[in-house]
Amino acid sequence: MAGQSLKAEENDATAENAPSIQRCGGVDSQATHTCSPARRISARIQKNEKNKAAVRLRQQEEESLTKTEKPTKKQRLNYNKKKVISGNVQTQVVHDEGKRTVVTSNSDGDTEHKKKPNGEEKREEIENGSACKGQVGEKSVYAMVTDTIRAFNKHYLHFVQEEETRCKKDEADRKRTKKLKSKDAVEEKGKAKRPDLKALTKMMDSNTILRPPKRIGSIPGVDVGHQFFSRCEMVSVGFHNHWLCGIDYIGISSKKEYPQYALPITVAIVLSGQYEDDLDNSEDVVYTGQGGNNLLGNKRQISDQVMARGNLGLKNCMDQDVPVRVIRGHQSSSSYVGKVYTYDGLYKVVKYWAEKGVSGFTVYKFRLKRMEGQPSLVTEQVYFHKGRIPNSMSELRGMVCEDISGGLENIPIPATNLVDDPPVPPTGYKYIKSIKVSKNVVVPGSASGCNCKGSCVDPRNCACARLNGSDFPYVHRDGGRLIEPKAVVFECGPNCGCGPGCVNRTSQKGLRYRLEVFRTPKKGWAVRSWDYIPSGALVCEYIGILKKTDDVDSNPENNYIFDIDCLQTMKGIGRRERRVGEVAMPSLLDKDDDSGPEFCIDAGSTGNVARFINHSCQPNLFVQCVLSVHHDITQARVILFAADNIPPLKELTYDYGYELDSVMGPDGKVKKLACYCGAPDCRQRLF
Repeated sequence: MAGQSLKAEENDATAENAPSIQRCGGVDSQATHTCSPARRISARIQKNEKNKAAVRLRQQEEESLTKTEKPTKKQRLNYNKKKVISGNVQTQVVHDEGKRTVVTSNSDGDTEHKKKPNGEEKREEIENGSACKGQVGEKSVYAMVTDTIRAFNKHYLHFVQEEETRCKKDEADRKRTKKLKSKDAVEEKGKAKRPDLKALTKMMDSNTILRPPKRIGSIPGVDVGHQFFSRCEMVSVGFHNHWLCGIDYIGISSKKEYPQYALPITVAIVLSGQYEDDLDNSEDVVYTGQGGNNLLGNKRQISDQVMARGNLGLKNCMDQDVPVRVIRGHQSSSSYVGKVYTYDGLYKVVKYWAEKGVSGFTVYKFRLKRMEGQPSLVTEQVYFHKGRIPNSMSELRGMVCEDISGGLENIPIPATNLVDDPPVPPTGYKYIKSIKVSKNVVVPGSASGCNCKGSCVDPRNCACARLNGSDFPYVHRDGGRLIEPKAVVFECGPNCGCGPGCVNRTSQKGLRYRLEVFRTPKKGWAVRSWDYIPSGALVCEYIGILKKTDDVDSNPENNYIFDIDCLQTMKGIGRRERRVGEVAMPSLLDKDDDSGPEFCIDAGSTGNVARFINHSCQPNLFVQCVLSVHHDITQARVILFAADNIPPLKELTYDYGYELDSVMGPDGKVKKLACYCGAPDCRQRLF
């Protein structure tokens, strides 16, 4: 479920009978009288003389802090704006919860424990849902699944980069030597490595598989409708422990761990057309057993199946009334394996039989029936969380604007409103596509750039790549994807010799996905995508007017301010987590951060689609500071990238980055505002 932010709703109603909605204590209420338009809760507390007195009262408490621990003045006053800190892809949650366990399966599918898990009491507490959510240091099972898949995606993109480098080298060698014939070149191309398998191996070798021991029934943190974009993702969270086989089962070697069952027991099956005899009748499934088919070829049967391993496991499930997880695989051009896998829920095996298959060989058939009381899932709409993706603007329900950008973006951004009566479009701002600069702001001179031609390919010779740790931060796949969040990304700029197609200009290429602004009942306007967005992909830039922060602090009506706090992120100040990698230009860290961010982006009256994106305590986007035209981090560009593989129609969100108890009101008291983002790890308070 998409998170609900605490943006106060903008009262855009222009008709006489339009309802007036005002934010009261974080909850929308219908006003029966005329009132000033409700607005998004500002991420900054405006300067106030009473605030100064309140700060002095707190100074005594802060004197015991060390210099590095002490909040800056602007932090105490909360002069911070929306800043994602959860995008730092790490797998420490696995270590923190004592799950440093790797399980592999032998040829019979038996479970082999390489290392016994520790912290079982904590793990059971979390899996049973009794762990406190939203508190510092505590993560829900949903967050643990998310973190593990993010770690997998990070490894995957690293190996994609490695593969792209290898292919470039092979191509250069072929051109240089001209010894390979065209047939040999085709055969060599066919030997491309599987970055997803290498990523999975990396996680298994580093003991960062989330939940290796095979589990009967549901898996904590994976609800019905959860989508995986490869089987390796499923293995990484212990949902289905085979990247190739369709049946996952507990073998007879695990008798000590499962003394109450006659083993083998099947725990999960994948329906993905792996067998020519499969029959899918929605909640009634006829599943063809394993064995005897050409898995890596045309999928046809080449020998008889036998009642053993997973087949026997399914029979034992029927005999012992044991549920089986069913995952449905569907064709998907978006997925790098050509399919997307959706968890369809728990099924019971109700019947089995043997018969001659289409190819004339004996196959075992198993009829499974979906258990009652589970959320419904329409398999034909497996990509979608709600409704159906429209094929054209004419299919949109409640459309109030065909393109909020007015043709400025290369892809139209429609707006829909099924909440207000009468429906109204978003108003009160002017759409712009690029950053505007206030008159009193001096923009630094352009960086010298690199001497590459056409496109940057060799990080050893590219001056911009050297600033990124002698490597490119992006891979070419899917039009350019950021491998992992970094302290700062140096892109090629106007003085570089490469062209606009260079991979190191990924954030400069504009919108690539079909976005929609839509009205919500409690949050005002929000943003979603009609397209699948892969992790690391560019979503949009936060666009507005570049200003000095001091110029907007005194404006109480300005509620779309984004402080450029790249330096604070680099130093790990406040809720910000230090990003991976070293800063290539140490001089960047020499700047004084005691007074807080010097510049900000004001998207109040002038901005782009990013101004409508909501907050979530468990977001699917992260903020990345990017330097391209110049190398002054105080005026870095603010870019939003996908932190996860985001299915179509899922709301796009990022973390505004407040610290609890960091906001003080005019009376000198700490202000508290409830958060209703709905995330499993919601802190329950925005600040």
